[in-house]
Amino acid sequence: MTQYEPVIGLEIHAELMTESKMFSKAKVVDSVEAAPNTAVSPLCLGMPGTLPVINQKAVEYALRVALALNCEINHHNIFARKNYFYPDLPKGYQISQYEQPLGVNGWLDIELESGETKRIGIRRVHMEEDTGKLTHQDDGTSLVDYNRAGVPLLEIVTEPDIRSGEEARAYAMKVRQILRYLGVNSGDMEKGVLRVEPNISIRPVGSREFGTRTELKNLNSFRVLADGTAYEIERQTAVLQSGGTVIQETRGWHEGRRETFSQRTKEEAEDYRYFPEPDLPPLHLDDAWIEEVRTSLPELPDAKIARYQAKYGLSDYDSRVLAEERAVGEWFDTAVAAGGAPKAVANWMINELFRLMNEAKLGIDAIQVTPAALVELIGLVEKQTINNNTAKEVLAEMFSSGAAPTQIVEAKGLAQISDDAAIQAIIEQILDDNPEQVARYLDGQTKLRGFFIGQVMRQTKGKANPGLVNKLLDVTLNGRH
Repeated sequence: MTQYEPVIGLEIHAELMTESKMFSKAKVVDSVEAAPNTAVSPLCLGMPGTLPVINQKAVEYALRVALALNCEINHHNIFARKNYFYPDLPKGYQISQYEQPLGVNGWLDIELESGETKRIGIRRVHMEEDTGKLTHQDDGTSLVDYNRAGVPLLEIVTEPDIRSGEEARAYAMKVRQILRYLGVNSGDMEKGVLRVEPNISIRPVGSREFGTRTELKNLNSFRVLADGTAYEIERQTAVLQSGGTVIQETRGWHEGRRETFSQRTKEEAEDYRYFPEPDLPPLHLDDAWIEEVRTSLPELPDAKIARYQAKYGLSDYDSRVLAEERAVGEWFDTAVAAGGAPKAVANWMINELFRLMNEAKLGIDAIQVTPAALVELIGLVEKQTINNNTAKEVLAEMFSSGAAPTQIVEAKGLAQISDDAAIQAIIEQILDDNPEQVARYLDGQTKLRGFFIGQVMRQTKGKANPGLVNKLLDVTLNGRH
């Protein structure tokens, strides 16, 4: 049988988090939570005589994304009318960009499961307005909500460089991470503010010709993106191997049946009859403004990961975990700037603080523990004022109350016992109280050492200095041979 290879390009639509819509003063609201049709304007509803005005903040946000994705910026931008008729598009056309988009020829490096890095080309980044939202009823009718109509929308289109569902997922997840870093999109796929649509085709291995593509829609998670793409590759392969022909169409994903299904015939660019938007002048971006926006970009994930490894000696895993969200990385950086040892701060954040955050379902912006307070806690451990186990208890109290670690240690009498004579007396008493276990230990059952340590920690309520306990216990046991 002929062997086929997948050829996949991805379109990502991201709503921009501006206060008002792309071409009108109507407010941008949460289209899931807000009452239907409460954030509309005559322009959103396609009323005759209304004129669009470009939202400067939306252009700035779009420019931030294009620069972060290494695009060449077109100084001269033209908006176009994309004509099609659908109930969620009241004007009968969408204002978009076609021939002269904001950014072109960009790229993004993704990390594959094999550990390799692959560069995905980005063909274009362009601005447009979102459509309304249809809700189909069981009786065959549909309701339309125009709150979303006109919301600034950014479309990011790749070159056909992706070869699997897993690569598609890795790319989409990284774009989402960058959008969140830039503060232009929340990344919430379930609410539809971020929508990912793969264009999938297959061709014989070694061929340079593209096969007929299908586009997948209604993918509400990255897992579904990977699964739907993998299914469509298998479906198209089966069609061609059976002698059939793949039809160019738009397909949806049915989660219950875990398969794609046909929705409609896919339109070509000429079907939309693009022409320049007559009510908007060309948009010119000058060099000074582009550079101003470029210098305002935050440190992006890849640069942050590289810095954590080179400057602080953190592992690749720890660096990626800390850089996953911009707020987490900034919290870590603040803790290090406050005097925290980078590796110690990373360990406490990843192993203890994140656990408390997950249990409470809180993001790092919402917690009461400050970076300086964590550094103070680590300092108490390093000075042997408290041991690690006690420090975990103190951190839990800090998390729930917001109190300072020193205050908690003093109020609860948690300071570590580091007095040689006091610990020696406790060890002697425990050995005297457990002669049978001492005899067995001296006969070679060395695992009983853990029993003695546990008894000491229990009697001191966990406050004994572990290093001192270990040292004094060994000396005392050896003296009983």
